[in-house]
Amino acid sequence: MDVLSDAVAAMRLGRPHSAIRDKYGTWGVHFGTHGGAGFHVLLRGSAWLLPGGDAEPVALAPGDIVFLAHGCGHALASEPGAPLERFELNPDGSWPAPPPQVPRAESGAAPSAVILCGAYQLDRARAHPLLSELPAVVHLPARVGTHHSLRTTVELLGAELEDPQPGSDTIVPALLDTMLLYLLRAWWLGERYGTGHPTGWAAALADTGVATALRAMHAEPTRAWTVEELGALAGLSRAAFARRFAGSVGVPPLAYLTWWRMTVAGRALRTGDAPLRVVSQQAGYTSEFAFAKAFKREFGVAPGRYRRLGGTG
Repeated sequence: MDVLSDAVAAMRLGRPHSAIRDKYGTWGVHFGTHGGAGFHVLLRGSAWLLPGGDAEPVALAPGDIVFLAHGCGHALASEPGAPLERFELNPDGSWPAPPPQVPRAESGAAPSAVILCGAYQLDRARAHPLLSELPAVVHLPARVGTHHSLRTTVELLGAELEDPQPGSDTIVPALLDTMLLYLLRAWWLGERYGTGHPTGWAAALADTGVATALRAMHAEPTRAWTVEELGALAGLSRAAFARRFAGSVGVPPLAYLTWWRMTVAGRALRTGDAPLRVVSQQAGYTSEFAFAKAFKREFGVAPGRYRRLGGTG
């Protein structure tokens, strides 16, 4: 099983949405804090990312991609200091219709910037540490020879948004899901193969032994894994494996396994209607009572109440 794909699937809510916007003259848009994640791609022209707080503005060139994993408030503008209009997503997370702009394209003025934007709805209550470790802003500059698959996905997405065809309603969300995974892969691979020694989850993914154990736990979360068994898969002694796993992942192996089992169970309760007995078995528990006790310890409420509350705890 793929740990990155599992981490994203565990947090995903609803449908992702995206839009292309042309900007003219002096412009600025403020994006408020929200519970999901988002991205911006500068397709043409020039723009500035204004991260907010004490962070310095970032000049964006055509092809640059910015990913905001934690939904932090930020702005895009033609230049630092430009007046900002407030932007709000629709209640379902979709992009609102573009407002009237002056000057309009029909006046003959070319847009000063063309931007592809997207938003994902995520469950922050069970944020996977692989995503939680990401910085507030991930900036992937457009460099020749880098991130080919990500660039191709951007081109396909842009083409579907600019000229919708039959099937676009299905293709666009699929491309957005694909783009999210390529964004995360681009960042983690950069962390793994950049200068210096990777830390945290970058180190876990780069460590063949730890990564093998993680894949095994994700592939068979119901199995009664022992540290010895996981260490054997990693090609390490029990003590060496436990030390290396905790050093990169941040928790001992079986603590992570329990956390992942409860995350899988919470998602099953939130999105499905399987009986609690089945959910407990899917979480690796033969006793429904033991599962309910472990679930309440993790979420603060009993599994049945969690389901009735729609997964809000």
